Amino acid sequence: MRRHASPVLRRKAVLAALAVGVVTAGGVGFAMSDASAGTRPGRPVAKPSHGGHRPGPAMPGTVTANPASPNPLPPTASPGPATGAPAPSADAAQTGARKVVPPTPHVGFDYQIGGPYQPSAGVGAVSRDRSAPPAAGLYNVCYVNAFQAQPDATGWWESNHPALLLRDAQGRPVMDEDWGEALLDVSTADKRTQLAGVVGGWIDDCAAKGYQAVEPDNLDSYERSGGRLDKSHNAAFAKLLAARAHADGLAIGQKNTTDLTAQRAAIGFDFAVSEECGHYDECGGFASAYQNRVFVIEYGAADFAKTCKAFGGTLSVVQRDRDVRPAGTAGHVFRTC
Repeated sequence: MRRHASPVLRRKAVLAALAVGVVTAGGVGFAMSDASAGTRPGRPVAKPSHGGHRPGPAMPGTVTANPASPNPLPPTASPGPATGAPAPSADAAQTGARKVVPPTPHVGFDYQIGGPYQPSAGVGAVSRDRSAPPAAGLYNVCYVNAFQAQPDATGWWESNHPALLLRDAQGRPVMDEDWGEALLDVSTADKRTQLAGVVGGWIDDCAAKGYQAVEPDNLDSYERSGGRLDKSHNAAFAKLLAARAHADGLAIGQKNTTDLTAQRAAIGFDFAVSEECGHYDECGGFASAYQNRVFVIEYGAADFAKTCKAFGGTLSVVQRDRDVRPAGTAGHVFRTC
């Protein structure tokens, strides 16, 4: 999620999208601007009852792959081979191990973390929330909120892992006020290890579902910690997540935060997912760091046109509406260069 002069957006609508239904074919839609929708930029039109991309704590009767994680897992079909990446090596196939494969540069891309829908022709890679199934036959990136708690999950963390929430001097959780999310405490090696056990379970789930990659969000949570966290804490936690992803056969993407691009090799990032790098003139840095393995999401029409002109021939650029609505719903925008 972008965090500059003003917050852009956390997409939080998978279950709500599933409740209202998603489209079956075509998948391309155009809409009025976000301003005409009557909402402040960066805010969902309506927040679903579960509060975010990920479901809250499992209710009685739900089946979870990781009981220590608030992550109900619906059964999903095998996604089949990914078309947006090279085929696994023969050695990997013979041993049964999953080879870590980064995305192909300039592959057609769609950002579907607001709710899954049938990808359009020409799309070879999608990013979806970890509660959603991967898209059959495509390169799939699994969205995970790794450094903060979903709004409706704070109670779960308080009940199960209270020591892993970052707290102020009065013992209250330190909040990302823009999204009502409690920050996770990655300030010590012990807490990072414990958190990696929880978040790592979500990454395991992504792999089990058939995703090829993961994008851990809120890498920049230290900027909202009031000085209680710094860049080194988040880099160290990201390194643990990268090791877990690679052990699962998943590539891992750096989500925004150009401050940590220089540490990409030490952390283990394989590609980047950048919201509005064209708007903030950051696309060139990501492109150079990741050999054009960069998924770019622009929300404004002018920024999209600018980014397409400069990078449309080398990077995977898409324009989405700020609420990343599923196709077939009012306000949905999907354009590629």
